[in-house]
Amino acid sequence: MTGYYHLFIEGCQMNYADVRRVASELERAGFRATDQPDQADVLVLETCTVRQSAEDKAYGWLTSLRPLKERRPKTVIAVMGCLVGVKGNGVLRERFPYVDVFMPPSSDGKPLLSFLQQHEAYALEQQSVAERFAIQDGDVVLPLHERNRLVSAPVAVVYGCSHACTFCQIPLKRGPERSRPVGEIVAEVRSLVAQGVKEVVLLGQIVDRYGKDVPDGPDLADLLRTVHEVEGLERIRFLTSHPSYMTDRLLETVAELPKVCEHIEVPVQAGHDEVLANMRRGYTADDYRRLIARIREMIPNASIATDIIVGFPGETAEQFQATYDLLAELRLDVAHIAKYSPRPGTVSARRMEDDVPPEEKERRRQALDDLQAEIVGEINRRYLGETVEVLVEEQHKGKWRGRTRTNKLVFFEDERDWHGRLAQVAISWTGPWSMQGVVV
Repeated sequence: MTGYYHLFIEGCQMNYADVRRVASELERAGFRATDQPDQADVLVLETCTVRQSAEDKAYGWLTSLRPLKERRPKTVIAVMGCLVGVKGNGVLRERFPYVDVFMPPSSDGKPLLSFLQQHEAYALEQQSVAERFAIQDGDVVLPLHERNRLVSAPVAVVYGCSHACTFCQIPLKRGPERSRPVGEIVAEVRSLVAQGVKEVVLLGQIVDRYGKDVPDGPDLADLLRTVHEVEGLERIRFLTSHPSYMTDRLLETVAELPKVCEHIEVPVQAGHDEVLANMRRGYTADDYRRLIARIREMIPNASIATDIIVGFPGETAEQFQATYDLLAELRLDVAHIAKYSPRPGTVSARRMEDDVPPEEKERRRQALDDLQAEIVGEINRRYLGETVEVLVEEQHKGKWRGRTRTNKLVFFEDERDWHGRLAQVAISWTGPWSMQGVVV
């Protein structure tokens, strides 16, 4: 065994998908995961900058590792993700000279492996993983502790973004959208399923735009149909969608394919047309209303999740009220609510004044959060006495924990081993954020 590695991960599911590719390369090279940073020979930091708090956390991690590097100078430190960006960051190298490798978002880990091959402390040997597990060359290799344990795994299908909302750094940090080949995606899904994964989540900053950068290429509906054919795969999810690019063809595919879950994540961001125009979202509040109606018509009983930003530059009390009223009207299953945070390099940071006071942003966030808790509590109460299919992911505090096809979190107690299995659960208790039941 060559040594141990430890991962620090912050941010979205795309970051988890990205860092898994790096972990796969380390596993192939003979490294094994450890949950103790002080014991690791290689430390990988996957960073996020979507909000200032996430960026501050990344800087905190980096600062805290300096004493460790001084105590153990042979420890290799690698930083990747949006803090580095697609073009690298000379400022980071000056501020953190003890970091050995900087990698852009969606890196395949090759820069780190190249550095390790030149590192005198490590003599990398490609171990025959296939002898211990049925994995082909080029497939993703899960860490040993995740093989036959990981139930749901993210799989990136399109990198970057070309839409450029005024508040978002993704085009700056991750570059323009690039769709992965269908064969490459399916090979990754097959390798994950061979290692025990039952559900995959297909990811893109705007996942509906999969294939649009390829002339006459496949679209997301085509990709879903191909992934659906992978034997042993139980469920497929995808995120995040965009109101301007979600098509009836995609919704028809979701309704038709049994493995594709009835759960749609389609952010609205704001409920007032002027704010949406300032965000450069490309649709109106009424466009969004019509989309939600279409989803519910074509996929009955679908759950719908949204994202909302409060306190965007120039957002008045009346404009916020329009967002509040829209959320109250549409009664969606999930609302991820965030306070606006100006990000360097974005249009909103350069050209718009961050003029909503912090305390007002928090008041608006809390108002939406309280409203959503009430809405979801009422939605979930409809499940009382119903029997739902739950894909069981793990045990948590003595109870089995899993999710329905509509992404509802369910807990139940049972002495049998339900890990990675589908359970039929009769719901006996509901709350706004989870439900409990009994296996039938």
